[in-house]
Amino acid sequence: MKEPNITAYIGIGSNLGDRHQNCLQAVDRLRRIPDVEVTGVSGWYLTKPVGVDGQDWYVNGVVSLDVTASPQELLKRLMGVEQAMGRVRKERWGPRVIDLDILLFGKKDIHENNLIVPHPFMHVRRFVLVPMAELAPGVIHPTIGATMTQLLKGLPDDGQEVVPLEE
Repeated sequence: MKEPNITAYIGIGSNLGDRHQNCLQAVDRLRRIPDVEVTGVSGWYLTKPVGVDGQDWYVNGVVSLDVTASPQELLKRLMGVEQAMGRVRKERWGPRVIDLDILLFGKKDIHENNLIVPHPFMHVRRFVLVPMAELAPGVIHPTIGATMTQLLKGLPDDGQEVVPLEE
């Protein structure tokens, strides 16, 4: 049985190759996934890697999707896009040609061994909250109860650099 349509938000990032083009290609591939409709795309941002040294800066953004697939089906399809684009998972937080993360799946609170939604770090990462607040400023984090704008305004200035990408 199909789930009713749900709005999901997907974080997109790349720090290998033509980072911006990789992100645009990922959005194009998302548009071709069955049971998924891209309904919005944030601006793109150059972002300093968080938690690691010695990597190139990322290009990051967020897309909103209208989804009839289950969270697990969506995850499987996102991983298929990553794999088709050449993503190789060697190390946690390692460099990547593309990274697709389910940030929010409606108001669901999901805790499964391969999927945690809301994304467990989204509320403390400027590279997620800047494009989220641009795309969906009033969306409420289902477990924290604050809007994306409120979460962004509440972040301390901890050196997370996010710069709008000039296209």
